[in-house]
Amino acid sequence: MDGFLKYIPKIREQGVTVELIESLINDHSEDHKRMEHLYRRYKAAHDDGVPIFDRSPADYKTDDMKGVARLDNKVNNKLNNSFDSDIVDTKVGYMYGHPISYSVVDGSDTWKKEVQNFLLRGNTEDQDAECGKMATICGYGARLAYIDADGQPSIECIDPWNAIFIGHDITQPEYALYYYDLDGYSYREFYDGEIVYFFSNVSGQLAPYDPDGKGAVRAHMFQYVPLIGIPNNKELMGDAERVLSLIDAYDRTLSDANNEIEQYRLAYLVLKGIGMDDETLAKVKKSGVWELLGDDEDVKYLTKDVNDELIEHHLDRLEQNILRFAKSVNFGDEEFAGNQSGVSLKFKILALENKCTTAERKFTSALRYQFKVLCSAWAIKGLCGPEDYLKVNFQFTRNLPPDILSDAQATAQLQGRVSEKTRLSLLPFITDPEAEMEEMQKEKDEYAQNMPPIDQNQSQTKQNEGREE
Repeated sequence: MDGFLKYIPKIREQGVTVELIESLINDHSEDHKRMEHLYRRYKAAHDDGVPIFDRSPADYKTDDMKGVARLDNKVNNKLNNSFDSDIVDTKVGYMYGHPISYSVVDGSDTWKKEVQNFLLRGNTEDQDAECGKMATICGYGARLAYIDADGQPSIECIDPWNAIFIGHDITQPEYALYYYDLDGYSYREFYDGEIVYFFSNVSGQLAPYDPDGKGAVRAHMFQYVPLIGIPNNKELMGDAERVLSLIDAYDRTLSDANNEIEQYRLAYLVLKGIGMDDETLAKVKKSGVWELLGDDEDVKYLTKDVNDELIEHHLDRLEQNILRFAKSVNFGDEEFAGNQSGVSLKFKILALENKCTTAERKFTSALRYQFKVLCSAWAIKGLCGPEDYLKVNFQFTRNLPPDILSDAQATAQLQGRVSEKTRLSLLPFITDPEAEMEEMQKEKDEYAQNMPPIDQNQSQTKQNEGREE
């Protein structure tokens, strides 16, 4: 996004104009096409999606092939092996299979309740997973903060190829543009720290546009740019981008191998020392029997020798390199079978874990800015202070088969050495440590209320001892 830094002085000097909007979209066109194409590949779309679907038989015809017919162009299989979608889904399931846990530290009960209502009202678990998926596919995700019809701050995920971020960091942009087409018309929304500018071509050409009678230029009710970028990494690259050529090679190889298998039934019939006329051909078709009288006579099909071991080895190497360079794993592989220790499993998925750690840090930065934006609206209502967004913590939990016994033993060793909240957060089946602590305290209080007085317990014990004597 560094290419858009040049627009900052223009915006400050000239303001937000139609020419500026069109220039931004034009400069973003290559990234727009790239991200849309990656998403279409993820969906295995036939139209401008997976390259193998557009493949035609190779034309090896030359001038000196007169009188020779080709059979190898009769079959043209197009087999898609969707490694790219598997790479994405593996990471999303591993990283977002357990929802991100949100907690407020040292905040008022009113604000804690407001944050909780925001998370429930906005279906945040699904929103986070979808934004994480789009970031993994395209290189970054995008979400827009807005005030809904009930006057409540809300968050909406948008297609990242329709978002342009202007600034040094897309998680904290200075300006942002959201552009999209709907029902044959184009719509553009340009955001700065206070104002949103609406443009559309509903009048025939791009011009300022009032969508609901409240003005083409209005306050968006936040004190920061409400369009938020969620980067996958610093390079803003999707997880499968580096291995697309390897995936295409796998598709071509497997498709060609399948072609060879199907072409066996199209092979030429070779007759050695035997003539063939229409009458003989009709008899052969009817009886399916050849009568060979001479020693030099022979009947066979002309077929290719296929080195299946070479093909299998080539496909295995391609698959290994795809997973290696994409830093992904195949959890269905035999090496993940059986009951393995947590340490052993972590070594096998170390590359995936490192990749997810990078994405987690980027997502955390975006979430922190998101709550900074939201707090600027909540502060106006007196629900929190402008800096209270720093009190919101985010906990990511990896989605692995549970090893409750090992987790319980490990956390038991930490009792008294770390805070109870930190200790409980290490247990993957506890998504809200604060709520769990409240439940534990509630149980203690109930037990204390129902427990008989100490004097009564001592008296009962003496009576029991007297009966035994």
